[in-house]
Amino acid sequence: MKNPPALDQLIAALKVLPGVGPKTAQRMAFHLLQRDKAGADKLARALDRALTKLTHCERCNTFSETPLCSICADPERRPDQLCVVEMPADLMTLEQAKCYQGLYFVLMGRISPLDNIGPKDVNLDKLMVRALDEVVEEVVIATNFTAEGEVTAHMIAELLKERGPKVSRIARGMPVGGELEYVDLSTLAQAVYERKSLTPPADPSAQPG
Repeated sequence: MKNPPALDQLIAALKVLPGVGPKTAQRMAFHLLQRDKAGADKLARALDRALTKLTHCERCNTFSETPLCSICADPERRPDQLCVVEMPADLMTLEQAKCYQGLYFVLMGRISPLDNIGPKDVNLDKLMVRALDEVVEEVVIATNFTAEGEVTAHMIAELLKERGPKVSRIARGMPVGGELEYVDLSTLAQAVYERKSLTPPADPSAQPG
């Protein structure tokens, strides 16, 4: 017996969610249709609104309903600090940790050669424009401590080398392979406070005599 086409389409749509396989998607679909039609309608409306209303902040690239997100529009934030994170969830985690008062740039991904995701796919060109605006004095790299996150951090540091702003990396108090979204807030805050400079010290011999 085959499922009705509409049911198959719903199951296929739910499978796009991370970690959701065919069986889980099927259970979700049956639950929404049989036990929580109001929830299904709410979900559909919320998705439609998000797809219609959300765009990217012109400055930091996170999701926003306005040209500037609330953080970029906040005059109390420090414009001389720019923290680079992979995803909006990482930005929100740092905000919850209350350890950083500067501005952000959200890559919306990370470099992953195995997945054919290169620098252009994670908005490094936009990041360079933002970081080299002559206002930013420090770029704090807060990509995850995964293999892909480390590759991304190295690429950013190399692109910014000797181009103006100081470059730092959150400290390795973060677990290897750890992602910001899942690290406890006190550990994350300590990693930010103890961030390490990636900018090489000035060569005294290079100074004019």
